[in-house]
Amino acid sequence: RALADDADVNVIILQGQGKHFTAGMDFQAFKDIMGGAAKHSCEGRKRLHVRKVVRWLQSCVTAIERCAKPVIASIHGACIGAGIDIVSACDIRVCAKDAFFSVKEIDLAITADVGTLQRLPHIVGHAHAMQLSLTGMRFDAAYAYRIGLVSNVYDANRLEEETRKLAEGIAKKSPIAAQGTKQALLCTRDASLETSLEHVAHYNAAVIISDDTKNALVGAITKKKPTFAKL
Repeated sequence: RALADDADVNVIILQGQGKHFTAGMDFQAFKDIMGGAAKHSCEGRKRLHVRKVVRWLQSCVTAIERCAKPVIASIHGACIGAGIDIVSACDIRVCAKDAFFSVKEIDLAITADVGTLQRLPHIVGHAHAMQLSLTGMRFDAAYAYRIGLVSNVYDANRLEEETRKLAEGIAKKSPIAAQGTKQALLCTRDASLETSLEHVAHYNAAVIISDDTKNALVGAITKKKPTFAKL
């Protein structure tokens, strides 16, 4: 959320530290959630406690999607369970050849509830999302690329460099246009065609007469790369 308001940031790269992007469920955190619910003697309050925690977790992941700036997930090693929730909320996903994935919740007798089941079908299609979510199958980078979960696969030692190149390329674009494009595509996914067309018409009516547009047009005419002010 802080990066969304930082004018020095045009693109965000999300990556994991250590051997893996995400290693799976934090069992201690899950135990703490259940322990918090157990403090209530009332069954209704126990359930409301769990609901409150789940909604908070959902909001944390949704904050990635709602960030005005484009977010790129750079995935290496394991991307399991909540990792799928997180990368599904990102705008672009790339991974290393050593990456592997699993919608693991089904194996823990849990229905994935932090965004995977809502976002994954839009990314890989309903049939693939259904199979991955019902089986908990582990799949590799090549399979992830084939079904469209990731757009590029790199050697592990080149992942960071290639992700940075991708981010830098987007960061050089007009931030007004980049943020508007992200908003329009998300609106297209979630709304009707007419609503989405109306959305982008309103957006461009508000911002198309900008210094960014002038600079881009001059750049196209003079064959010089334009530069854009911070947003």
